[in-house]
Amino acid sequence: MKEEFNSTTQAKAETAILVGLITQQQDERRTQEYLDELEFLADTAGVTVMRRFTQKLVAPHAVSYVGSGKLEEMREYIQRMEDMENEVGMAIFDDELTAKQIKTIEEALKIKVLDRTSLILDIFAMRAQTAHAKTQVELAQYRYLLPRLQRMWTHLERQGGGSGAGGGKGSVGLRGPGETQLEMDRRIITQRISWLKQQLADIDRQKSTMRKNRGRLIRVALVGYTNVGKSTTMNLLSKSNVFAENKLFATLDTTVRKVVVDNLPFLLSDTVGFIRKLPHDLVESFKSTLDEVREADLLVHVVDISHPDFEEQMEVVDATLADLGCSDKPEIIIFNKIDAYTWVVKESDDLTPATRENVSLDELMRTWMAKLGDDCIFISAREKTNLEELRSLLYSRIKQLHVQKYPYNDFLYPDIETT
Repeated sequence: MKEEFNSTTQAKAETAILVGLITQQQDERRTQEYLDELEFLADTAGVTVMRRFTQKLVAPHAVSYVGSGKLEEMREYIQRMEDMENEVGMAIFDDELTAKQIKTIEEALKIKVLDRTSLILDIFAMRAQTAHAKTQVELAQYRYLLPRLQRMWTHLERQGGGSGAGGGKGSVGLRGPGETQLEMDRRIITQRISWLKQQLADIDRQKSTMRKNRGRLIRVALVGYTNVGKSTTMNLLSKSNVFAENKLFATLDTTVRKVVVDNLPFLLSDTVGFIRKLPHDLVESFKSTLDEVREADLLVHVVDISHPDFEEQMEVVDATLADLGCSDKPEIIIFNKIDAYTWVVKESDDLTPATRENVSLDELMRTWMAKLGDDCIFISAREKTNLEELRSLLYSRIKQLHVQKYPYNDFLYPDIETT
């Protein structure tokens, strides 16, 4: 079953169309922003996007996600591209699809269909390097596959033919063996899920023992949306070489380094980035990776301030931290990538309302961010701008936490005042 799953989720074509919905809860601007992110995900997976399709609906169609007219428009485009020898390999949908929706769309378009969840799972499978990460990804894959097994057996219906009780769609002669094999597969996958959970539990116990042996050091965890510069910040502070690139989910395994600022040592961890519409199965599977966040004494929330939707990204991270029970932890916000921040100056005769694109960085820093005081700092990890100010802020906060947590251990750091 593992090979069959991989063949349907990892053997990607190189070209795709993207599909999203405009609803009452998600206007056209937001839908395009989500599709921008979906295209970035596709690029990370090595897929080139040829065209986007959107439709205004109250809610996704229960059977086909989009309406029949939009489905026909997509089919005609795919056929037109094929006639021009520019084949479309797959359709990627911005929301999670049910087994019924996937089956209907595949039958209509005659190409492979992925949703945002399966695309993210595929990227995670590509990125996983350690046994821990590979186990977590495999568990998430099987959890995603289990409720969609029925679709994998639709080929039995096409073997019908003939006449009488043994022929035709849903015939008695075919229905029995199909259901028997389906139940066998469900049982195999269920057993595999149980085994993977046990493997993760064993790894978690080992990692928990390792964390207990790290001594009396304050733990600091870098958290944030994917691709905001956490790993680059990690490399600057720890003078290490953690893998970092302009791709989504470059980091899957939590990396922990011992960092010394002046004479004050602490442990700094770089964690997997969060994302909008992050699959629930993936969150469940990767909760053990986020134990470093749960056990951290200080969270350093890294934000890409150059991103148009950085405030929504912050909300996504805050919601995920709340789900992990970490919303009450001390936090510093690093507004990163100030070198990439851009804005457009409004003309004097432009009477339209100002938008985020019309606000300069200095003006933005005087808004709600000014109320954060010493809880935030503005840097460029790539250009090393305000790096010393960041080190000074971390030193101050970690020193306070160390005195509170280890009041009798101050002899290690003579300049830490306990009063």
